[in-house]
Amino acid sequence: QVQLVESGGGLVQTGGSLRLSCAASGRTLSFYHVGWFRQAPGKEREFVAAISWSGSRTDYADSVKGRFTISRDNSKNTVDLQMNSLKPEDTAVYYCAAPTNYYSLRVSGYDYWGQGTQVTVSS
Repeated sequence: QVQLVESGGGLVQTGGSLRLSCAASGRTLSFYHVGWFRQAPGKEREFVAAISWSGSRTDYADSVKGRFTISRDNSKNTVDLQMNSLKPEDTAVYYCAAPTNYYSLRVSGYDYWGQGTQVTVSS
């Protein structure tokens, strides 16, 4: 089993940048595909980005393509989400997650979740 912890959230102005990091304990993160999700108040949790265990495949929600970049450093056991050109609609709690087996772009495909980190983009 893997435990996930997110960091790097905060308050930023429109157009600014933040870098979120997902760290693992219990098992090495290099064994897992990893996804980033977000949940805004009153809304369902939604997919943001995913990266395969090797880093050879990445996927992004249409709403963040060209602005967000997911990457991983298996030697450091971390997966990062670089967020540029942030907009107020990016405001949410951001979660990293890992599936037990298969690569997925769906919330239901993930079994292990971090506690989340708040990202607030002011207008």
